[in-house]
Amino acid sequence: MFNKEVYIKRREALKKEIKSGIGLFMGNVDASFNYPANVYHFRQDSHFSYFFGLENPGFAGIIDFDNDKDYIFGNDFDIDDIIWMGVQPKVIDLAAKAGVVNTGQYEELGKMLSIAKMESKTIHFLPTYRGETVIELSNLLGISNADVKSGASEDLIKAVVKLKEIKSKEEVAEIEKAVDIAYEMHTTSMRMAAVPGRVEQEIAGTIEGISLALGGPVSFPIILSQDGQTLHNHHHDKVLEVGRMMVTDAGAETHLNYTSDITRTVPVGGKFNERQAEIYQIVVDANMAAIEAIKPGIKYRDVHFISARVLIEGLKKAGLMKGDVDAALEAEAHTLFMPHGLGHMMGMDVHDMEGLGENYVGYDENTTRATSFGTAYLRLGKELKPGFVLTVEPGIYFIPDLIDKFRSEGKFEDFINYDIVETYKDFGGIRIEDDILVTDTGYRVLGKPIPKTIDEVEAVMSNPL
Repeated sequence: MFNKEVYIKRREALKKEIKSGIGLFMGNVDASFNYPANVYHFRQDSHFSYFFGLENPGFAGIIDFDNDKDYIFGNDFDIDDIIWMGVQPKVIDLAAKAGVVNTGQYEELGKMLSIAKMESKTIHFLPTYRGETVIELSNLLGISNADVKSGASEDLIKAVVKLKEIKSKEEVAEIEKAVDIAYEMHTTSMRMAAVPGRVEQEIAGTIEGISLALGGPVSFPIILSQDGQTLHNHHHDKVLEVGRMMVTDAGAETHLNYTSDITRTVPVGGKFNERQAEIYQIVVDANMAAIEAIKPGIKYRDVHFISARVLIEGLKKAGLMKGDVDAALEAEAHTLFMPHGLGHMMGMDVHDMEGLGENYVGYDENTTRATSFGTAYLRLGKELKPGFVLTVEPGIYFIPDLIDKFRSEGKFEDFINYDIVETYKDFGGIRIEDDILVTDTGYRVLGKPIPKTIDEVEAVMSNPL
């Protein structure tokens, strides 16, 4: 946990945004993966963790906006728990670490909510993502399971986004810890990919172990594949072959639940061939152009298109695209090669606060989400502010099914050299991703620099594992 003053300050800030009612923050419970006593590694709900800091299953927090009081509810451990887990602190002692003096056993939560309902108080709660939490909210609030989703408080969602999107110095420091772990993960992945004949699973398992050894679990299931044309490829069964590119999209989580999200793409065997180097350099250039454009006041949607322009210019030079660059950009012809957005917010969740709704997090009244193919997948489009932490992750992918679809539809014929593109169907994909802090004057790339240029990548891979 951070110092208790951090959590007190966060709750006080929320009370300035929500003027009445009570806020209900449900912590997570243990989740079983094949029988009740065999549970997954416990991961606390990020919003409960943000305001109350406790990493215990089965807890809930209340912020009483009317009476300026905070509560934590949970059950003290009994002798059966102590036998298996050792002596555990009482709820009152745990709550004190978060600066909360009002506590109760978990069964008292329902009584408090019943009184609030009788007094016609608004009970604000956030959208949930676990079935057991939906059921618990239904029971606690006396509403149907189906009404839990629609019952989430828009006022609370907007207030939480407003607070959490601006990262404090303590939070940035935690994210940088996670990036530094990712440095070890990715340089290890590079060195292992220098050995052809290795199975992808060996690399994926090794770098997941690095995350566990140096911090916490990986921040999301590792994406690692020489079939990088599949954007989120979680299959690790291929044998590495020279002539293929291997994408590794992986990050770590710290003990305080802050995350990293880094992607690197490397040539199997350790050396880029001419065709690989040409496409790879285009992605590097697009990555750097986007990073250098980041500053307060610019819309991230505009940064997305700055990066897309660089992709178009590079692909035109390589002979894969043609025609007027401005017209190709306006037509969004680049989406054949990059059918996703440039990046997303990052923090306690690798897609920060995504469970509250991407449009609340990445868009606002001044920035409307696109509906066109590819650009609609841009998770963050709104104006950047100091304190935002976000990813920059352009890519070029040769997706055979998408190429066939667009060609059969006659799509972008003025801008795509389909005959040449056909010869790249065996290429795979390239993505390069960094984690960026928006500063008062520009940007800062977070963490220890992870090799990215052709020379840097080849130098790391010259020392194989």
